[in-house]
Amino acid sequence: MTFFRFGQSEEEDGLGPPPGPFQFGRREFRIPGGLFRWAAALVLLIVLFIIASIAKGIYADWLWFESVDYLSVYRLRIVTRIWLFFAGAGVFLLFFGGNVLAALRLAARHVDRPVALLGEMEPAAARRIALVVGIAAALFLAVIFGVQAASRWDTVLLFLNSQSFGMEDPQFHKDISFYLFRLPTLNFIVGWSLGLVILTTIVVVGIYAFRLVLGGFSGEAPAMARPHVSLLLVVVLGLFVWRYWLSRFGLVYSDRGSAFGASYTDVNAQLPVIYVLMALASLAAILILVSIVRRGLLVLPLGAIGIWVVAGIVGGLIYPSTVQRFQVEPNELSLEREFIQRNLDATRFAYGLDGIDERPFPARASGVTAEEIAESPETLRNIRLWDSRPLLQTLDQIQAIRPLYDFRDVDVDRYVIDGEVRQVMLAARELDQNNLPIDARGWVNSRLQFTHGYGLAMVPVNEVIEEGLPRFFVKDIPPTGVIEIDQPRIYYGEQPEHYVIVNSTEEEFDFPLGEERATTIYEGEGGVRLNSFLRRLVYAWELADTNILISDAINDESRLLYRRNISERVSEVAPFLLLDSDPYLVVADGQLFWFQDAYTHTDRYPYSTRFIGLNYIRNSVKVITNAFDGSMTFYLVETENVPLDPIARVYDNIYPDLFTPFAEMPESMREHIRYPEDLFQVQAQLYLRYHIKDVNVFFNREDVWDIPTEIFIDQEQIMEPYYVIMRLPGEAQAEFVLILPFRPANRNNTIAWLAARSDGEQYGKLLAFRFPTETLVFGPLQVEARIDQDTTISQQISLWNQSGSQVIRGNLLMIPIGEGNLFVEPIYLQATQSRLPELKRVVVVNGNNIAMEETLDRALEVVLGRAQASAPTIGEPDDGPAPTPAATPAEGETPAPTPVPLPTLPPEDIVDLVQDAEDLLGQLEAILNRLRQISESQ
Repeated sequence: MTFFRFGQSEEEDGLGPPPGPFQFGRREFRIPGGLFRWAAALVLLIVLFIIASIAKGIYADWLWFESVDYLSVYRLRIVTRIWLFFAGAGVFLLFFGGNVLAALRLAARHVDRPVALLGEMEPAAARRIALVVGIAAALFLAVIFGVQAASRWDTVLLFLNSQSFGMEDPQFHKDISFYLFRLPTLNFIVGWSLGLVILTTIVVVGIYAFRLVLGGFSGEAPAMARPHVSLLLVVVLGLFVWRYWLSRFGLVYSDRGSAFGASYTDVNAQLPVIYVLMALASLAAILILVSIVRRGLLVLPLGAIGIWVVAGIVGGLIYPSTVQRFQVEPNELSLEREFIQRNLDATRFAYGLDGIDERPFPARASGVTAEEIAESPETLRNIRLWDSRPLLQTLDQIQAIRPLYDFRDVDVDRYVIDGEVRQVMLAARELDQNNLPIDARGWVNSRLQFTHGYGLAMVPVNEVIEEGLPRFFVKDIPPTGVIEIDQPRIYYGEQPEHYVIVNSTEEEFDFPLGEERATTIYEGEGGVRLNSFLRRLVYAWELADTNILISDAINDESRLLYRRNISERVSEVAPFLLLDSDPYLVVADGQLFWFQDAYTHTDRYPYSTRFIGLNYIRNSVKVITNAFDGSMTFYLVETENVPLDPIARVYDNIYPDLFTPFAEMPESMREHIRYPEDLFQVQAQLYLRYHIKDVNVFFNREDVWDIPTEIFIDQEQIMEPYYVIMRLPGEAQAEFVLILPFRPANRNNTIAWLAARSDGEQYGKLLAFRFPTETLVFGPLQVEARIDQDTTISQQISLWNQSGSQVIRGNLLMIPIGEGNLFVEPIYLQATQSRLPELKRVVVVNGNNIAMEETLDRALEVVLGRAQASAPTIGEPDDGPAPTPAATPAEGETPAPTPVPLPTLPPEDIVDLVQDAEDLLGQLEAILNRLRQISESQ
């Protein structure tokens, strides 16, 4: 007999007896025991490496959460994942392993002569190999199912801590909490269980089939094989019945009808089909049980299963589509009315639109009176003349100080300056290591020395010095100005994407000091202390940087600061929160803080229209992060006007140590909370259509609005919401609000404006001021057109755009004052070779009057008729070069024709013509809609 050997013999390697030989055809093979042991050792090392890698990540995160005082949050997350993993893996092993072992034992009793597919093998060896392979496969699958279970730790926690929402859906009369907290977990359980049972059934059937193969198809299957497989099929059908039962509730997310949510077809066609499919699946399961004891009835369950499958195809697809096409579409409004109303009510509540206080606003066509302006001094003192984009460029030029500093974003806020509330724009001076010279980006510089930004720049929104540059409330390094800042260093912000190590033997760069530089040693409590070899080893591995382990500059007092980006930092602690895209810097109590708005949200609110992946949102959390030490406080928003969100209440129950009551926020910080812009934009987008409350109007889209456009630089763009300090109509004092105008769809005139309040007890309130429908109110784009048609302004802008200069038109602000609207647009000028915009003019439009002057006050005097317009400027403003005069035509050339000014109409006639055009367009649209309805009905 010939042997094929691999490695050394038993006597040579001394590692014990190898496994017995096995035969393939006429050749016998023997695998040496040494090879088995080396393979086992390699597998063991791989497993140990995986375990060590997981443990390393857990330990690193454990230290980080401990450093930010939220270890209990991480501990709950880890514990939940661990017990879900072992619960999932354990259930899998009990069910899958029990059924497979039972099938193997039943099949083995009927095998008299084991036959190997690759030749013959001793029965004992075959059983050992089969056992090892089976156990390994079962453990591998158990790990997969356990990981799937552990991945749903968040939904399981919501399920276990579910609380009543206090409202019911209109179709199934279930509390909303069922859809938000319980249904996702139930759907996961039924899906996970179906996967387990179907896999087990396939393997068990395979074992019994393999027994027939081993027996050469000479015998019958084991007597218990049929009952065993039948019971598994009954379990599969039972799970399908459960899934059908749960799928009923998924109809509230249907998008089949004219509005989101269960439609007429879903309720009257799809839902009955679900009940029929449940009955057929139950009948098939019962007939399978009967066939276990009555062998002759096998055809009945097979027939029931066939009918069930056909019903699923016909009833699930064909029948509802037929009802929708031939019954609903010809009578859509009458049949869908109830369901459209459900969508209206749910959407308005889910996005907070039902709480909007709608008020009439006269929007006087003649504009704002002098008396109204005199009664609104706070509004005039805080009209924003600086646009964030030109201002950001200006700050980069005159306040970055050194190339390594960077202003990433400009924020809008308000501060009490000299006893008066002033609206300001401010930007953090963060350190961007990408601005370091390439030859200076070594490990010591990037990780130990250049570690933090420094201070900020703050300007009032409406003040300019003679050169057209902003006046500063806070500027320079170290910061100087009207606000005292004791700790200006910024270790945590919007810019950092890398880790640094502080309190090393290397002093940190603090700020430039002439030709030298000032240095500092970190005195905060932030970061993870690297006070042991184990910690340095773990983070060297975690961050893939061996210098952490071998550098002599690191000592027991050194601290590792990572996850320094504030959004990443907050998301690591509370991944269930949706973060606002614009965190903003606040100076309070001499320190710098980042304010981050966070939202509780879901996409599972019944009947509410989905928008950008969600259909319910609340600004339930305000996160404040200290820019120096990175400490975070999660304030749970609950005020008289903003009740505690039920989703936030559940999370507060899950994480009792995470949230702090809103009432405990220091007053110095409460003064700076503001209505978040992202939430406002979402609400504004939904309000464009969901301001409509009448089903007929909503269905016909008769009163849909849109967001106006404006001109920025020389391009048309959608207006963005803007913060202003103003006295709202009907209110006694000025306040900090976020406003945005609206226009009718496909029109340019304005129809309303929306305001969100931010101050004190009024925080969170939304007001909508609706204009009269019988008069034309100019919109931003129409005002922009009127500015362009003003010959003095257009000629001046054309001249400035020559000779190496560029005109930048800032945001057009529509500011309601009294009973009219005042429009203000700043004009900036910058050289094409420079990125230093300067504010040169302010355009004010009031009714039919337009003025462009050097200051806002002067422009207001002109539009109110209390001053004469300034003489047109020739060429560049101030001391800039004059434009090149036109060349004299050469002899024989035809001189250029002199432009003849076009005749102009009085403003009153323009208004009448525009109104007539609007009326004709509205009539045409009504006729087209009527013709479309007649065509569809036929």
